[in-house]
Amino acid sequence: MEEISIGEFARRSRLSLKALRLYDELGVLVPSRVDQASGYRYYDTAQLDEARLVVMLRQLQLPLAAIRELLACDPADAATRIAEHWRDAEAAHDARRDLAGYLVSRLRGEKRPVMYEVATREMPERSLLCLKRNVDEQGMWAFGKEFIAILRERPLPKIEGREGAFFCIYWGQVSADSDGPVEWCRPVPATQAHALAEHYPGLTLRTEPAHREAFVALPVGPGGISAVHFQLAVESLQAWAREQGIEDERLTLKPEDLGLRITHLATGPVTGTSVPDNYCDLAVPFAVER
Repeated sequence: MEEISIGEFARRSRLSLKALRLYDELGVLVPSRVDQASGYRYYDTAQLDEARLVVMLRQLQLPLAAIRELLACDPADAATRIAEHWRDAEAAHDARRDLAGYLVSRLRGEKRPVMYEVATREMPERSLLCLKRNVDEQGMWAFGKEFIAILRERPLPKIEGREGAFFCIYWGQVSADSDGPVEWCRPVPATQAHALAEHYPGLTLRTEPAHREAFVALPVGPGGISAVHFQLAVESLQAWAREQGIEDERLTLKPEDLGLRITHLATGPVTGTSVPDNYCDLAVPFAVER
C-alpha cells in the first residue's frame, strides 16, 4: 500500500485537516504512522475507503462514537447497525412530523384529536425507596442505571403488578438545557419499609399518598423513549384533562404535588392495546375532591 501525507490524504478524501485530527483523537480514523520527531501524520491509501465511509455515516448523523464502534465490526454486523440506526431515525422523523402537525393545528385554532389513548387507574398509598438528583438528558441514562445497580446489590421484596413497578418522576424539564430534578422510585411493602431502608443508606424512604393517574402507553425503541413522543404524550394528557373538566380548584392533589412520572413494567398491556414487552407509560397523578 502507498503511504501518503495527511495533506494529500485530506485532498483525496475531501476531509479537512481539522476533521482528520479530530477523528484521530477520537479513534475513528487513526493514521497508519505518526512521525515521532515531527508528529506528522501519514495514512495508507487503503484508508481512503474507510474515510469515505466515515463521511457517508456522518451524513446519516451517526455520532462519532457510534462510527468508531461500527468500523470495528464485520461488514454484516455493520450493515445491521446502520439499518437499525436508520429505522430509529425514520421513527424519530415520523414523531417530529406528528408534533409539527399538532402545533400547526393548535396555532391555527383547529381542533386536533389527541395522539394517544388516555386511560385512568387508582393507585394506593405506597412506601417508596427513592433516589433524587438534578441531571440533564445526557446524564439521565446513567442515573437510571445507577439506581438499578443499587437495587440489584440487595434485591427487594416484589410487589406484583402496577403498584409494585419502579418509576421515574420528572419534577422538572429534562433536556440539554434543563436538569430536572429527577427521582427514581421503587415501591416496597409498608410493613417492611423501615427495615429495608436501613440496607440502602443512599436512598430516601418516603410515603406517597393514594391518588388517581391518567396515563398513556409510550412506544419504546432501542434508544428508549424519544423526547418527541414524550411531548406528544404530555399534550394528549393535558387535552384529556381539559375534556374531562378537571380543574385545579377541584383537585386535592395536583400533578405538580406528585410529579409527572414514567412507570416501567416488564410486560404489558393494561388498556387492551398490544404493546412491546419493554412496556412503560407516562402518567399524570392527581386526586379529585370527593
